[in-house]
Amino acid sequence: MNFAHAWLLILLPLSLVPLLLDRQHSRSYSWLGLLPRDRWSDLLGILLKILAALALLMMLLGASGPATDAQYIERIGQGAQLVLVIDRSASMDEAFEGAESSGIAGESKAAAAERLITRFVQERSNDMFGMVTFSNSAMHALPLTENREAILAAIRAAGGAALFQTNIGSGLTTGLAQFDKTPDSGSRAIILLSDGGGRMGANTQQKIRDWLDRMNVTLYWIVLRQPGATSIFDTTYVPPEDKPLPPALELNDFFKTLHTGYQAYEASDPQSLAMAMEDINRKEKKPIRYHEEIPGRDFSPYCYTIAALLLSLLLLAKFIEVRTWH
Repeated sequence: MNFAHAWLLILLPLSLVPLLLDRQHSRSYSWLGLLPRDRWSDLLGILLKILAALALLMMLLGASGPATDAQYIERIGQGAQLVLVIDRSASMDEAFEGAESSGIAGESKAAAAERLITRFVQERSNDMFGMVTFSNSAMHALPLTENREAILAAIRAAGGAALFQTNIGSGLTTGLAQFDKTPDSGSRAIILLSDGGGRMGANTQQKIRDWLDRMNVTLYWIVLRQPGATSIFDTTYVPPEDKPLPPALELNDFFKTLHTGYQAYEASDPQSLAMAMEDINRKEKKPIRYHEEIPGRDFSPYCYTIAALLLSLLLLAKFIEVRTWH
């Protein structure tokens, strides 16, 4: 048995107070010895004290929140442990490169991502989801959980004010850290959604490589193309002399060297983003083991009900008490 507010149990001795107090009589006498002894009245007085003590005891127990332990049932379903790593740099509030030809002209990349990720989550009932957002640094938005309401609330909250930097390294390492304290269910993936790349130092690259290997995590990268940006799939691109590759191409080349699974997508409008999400939806449906939590039984309502019944009996006794004699 667990108690939500166990400290209230130290007040239980207060329930004995009614047993220690003398009952207040409705009439006073100069000498009680003048009255004949009434054993039934004495017994009734003791009973009323016991009822008052029990009522107080039940109220204190109810306030302490008694409940049985939660139970966990192992189930087998189809799904994965997925961490969403979402870019929240200022450029995500701009419209898609192909907005004019899309079915939803003018929809920003952030709005389309929120809409499609929400649908993605709603279609996957057995998954565990976590969420990280990033711009100049990463923000841990939600740990891995099966709570759909919490997941959808985190997605809605991700559309806040944005900054002008894209620190993908911080976003990925923060997202990978979520798997460290969660048992492996058999299928794990990070979905990185950004509208560009970012350069990462050698130490950050090695950390990401090691963590992906150790935690057995697949990486999906959905690139929301910037207007005029070079495609990450352009194998013929040659940078100007003495110039490095664009950050997105450099990042894609690094991801290709990972030993764990990696898949990249490009989206220039909401339709292509939807196709990328649907492809991930098909690929990440593997048998997984997960534990469903069955909440413990709360006994507070029963305690309050018993207390209410006892108080009703005390009130009834008070109403039928003889206050005077004719």
